[in-house]
Amino acid sequence: MKNAGPRPTELPSPGYEPADVLRPALSPSPEAALTPRNFDEIYADNFGFVWRCLRALGVPERHLDDAAQEVFIGVHRGLPSFRGGSALRTWVYAIVRNVAFKERRTRHRKERAEPMLEEPMGGGPTPHERAEEAQAADFVREFAATLGDDQRDVFVLALVEELTIPEVAQIIDVPLNTAYTRLRSVRAAFRAAIVRRGEPA
Repeated sequence: MKNAGPRPTELPSPGYEPADVLRPALSPSPEAALTPRNFDEIYADNFGFVWRCLRALGVPERHLDDAAQEVFIGVHRGLPSFRGGSALRTWVYAIVRNVAFKERRTRHRKERAEPMLEEPMGGGPTPHERAEEAQAADFVREFAATLGDDQRDVFVLALVEELTIPEVAQIIDVPLNTAYTRLRSVRAAFRAAIVRRGEPA
C-alpha cells in the first residue's frame, strides 16, 4: 500500500527548519520544558508519518505543507505539558486527526481534489507510472473519505502505514480485539471497493 505514495526519504522538503520557523509563531513560554533538540528529534522522527497520514486523511496536496506545519505547531505548544500518559506517536496522531478534520470541515465541499503525489524530479518513474501512482493514491484517499473515523484510523495506520495491529490499538487507544474487528471490516470494504473499480481483489 505504501507504494501509492512517496517513501519518507522522498517526501518533499517543507523548506524550513522546524525549530527556527515554528518558534517565532509561538508565544514565548519561560516555564516551557521544551528544548530545540527535543522538538527537532520529534520532527525528524515523525514528519513522514504525519505527512502520509494527513494525505491519507484527505488533505489535498496544496494544503499539506500548511497542515503539517500546523501539526508541528501543536506538537511544539503541547510538548511541555506532555507527561507520557500515552505513547508519543499516539499523541502526535491525535493532533494529526484534529488538523485533518479541521481542514476537511473548512475546505469547500465541491472543490476538486488534487493528486496526492508531487511529481518526482528527473530520474524517477515515467509519466505513465506517475499517472498510475497518482490514480492509486487518489483511490486510497477517496476510499478513506467514505469511512467513519474509527475505521479510517485503522485503514490509515494498518493498511497505509503498515503498522501492526497491537501498535494501531495503542495509538488509537482501543482494545486489541476491537482493533482486529475494525481491521477485518475495513479490509472487506476495501476489497469490495477494488472490485467495484474493476481490478482483482
